[in-house]
Amino acid sequence: MGTHHDESCKKKRLKAGRSASPSYSLIDSQSAKTVYASDERGIDGGKMVKGRKRHIVTDTMGNMLKVKVHAANIHDTIAGGDIFKGALAKYPSIRGCCADEGYRKTFENIVLSLKKTIKIVEKIKPKGWAVLPQRWVVERTFRWMNNSRRLSKDYEITTISEENMVMISHFHTLLKSL
Repeated sequence: MGTHHDESCKKKRLKAGRSASPSYSLIDSQSAKTVYASDERGIDGGKMVKGRKRHIVTDTMGNMLKVKVHAANIHDTIAGGDIFKGALAKYPSIRGCCADEGYRKTFENIVLSLKKTIKIVEKIKPKGWAVLPQRWVVERTFRWMNNSRRLSKDYEITTISEENMVMISHFHTLLKSL
């Protein structure tokens, strides 16, 4: 992520009366269908999507701290550890993380080995859709991304191009909020 994006995140945090650097993060992934010419592709068995996963780490305001795109067949518990470590390297002020049930065990152990706290938010028992505490922030960031027509499907050939398109989309959202 570029310095302009980082500076805009800091400005947004300061404008909201928060410290410039985040202390808590949220992590989630989104599966996206790809075009046939894409490099890394896989099948997300849980969602039955052939394509890629977009992993993001956000702060509690929904500002994107780190993004990683990879084949959809790589499980969240495995890929989540690397992206959290990347966000932590960039923002050492992060003291903890919130994730959904898909990040149990392996990811949970990675976060705890880094001496950070982790909160796994469980699904609400009654069937149906419900807003999960804290998790809605990262879900809202995905919703902001989905407003970009270019991200409605993964049209990029390489994963680095897709990561850049995600960042451009988020930077556009950041600029509108400042």
